[in-house]
Amino acid sequence: MSSHPTKPDAGRAIQRRLPKEARQRQLLDVAWSIVRGEGSDALTLGHLAERAGVTKPVVYDHFGTRNGLLAALYQEYDGRQHALLDEALAACARTLPAVAKVIAASYVDCVMTMGREMPGVSAALTGSPELEALKKAHEALFLEKCRHALEPFAKKPLKPAAMRALLGTAEAVSFAALAGEVDRVDAEHEIYDAIERITRRS
Repeated sequence: MSSHPTKPDAGRAIQRRLPKEARQRQLLDVAWSIVRGEGSDALTLGHLAERAGVTKPVVYDHFGTRNGLLAALYQEYDGRQHALLDEALAACARTLPAVAKVIAASYVDCVMTMGREMPGVSAALTGSPELEALKKAHEALFLEKCRHALEPFAKKPLKPAAMRALLGTAEAVSFAALAGEVDRVDAEHEIYDAIERITRRS
């Protein structure tokens, strides 16, 4: 019996020796577990520290604030979606129809997946400077990936206004699909058509 109280301290001592990158990975994994099992409202820095078996200062050192933690989850989700787009573009045929189909499907899938996995996280960040910065970074990266993938099929460089119009269409129809207002396949077709229009007009 006397050995039981020492076990949590021993565990924390072992965890304190983790390199910072490994510690952040552990904390993010535990945070995802909390979001999926208990909901984003339960994700506080204190609860994360308790679940991860570390002290609160360790969590504050990595994320600073609850918004910082939520932003880290959002950024990680966003990174996974960009990696999936990169993989799909690398594997598809070098034709406009094939590339347009990948971009359209990837964008709709990103929004639909976010609606299943991230609604609480993105809702909690709504209106925050962290979310606005992440959205702008996501948009800029997405548009650059699209421009790079589509310009080989355009007669001249794709204009920023055209790329912004494409993003507007993709966002509108994807969120309509998430809300059940349009069919997912129809949403993908709308984005596909928009891609063809801006590429062939350039």
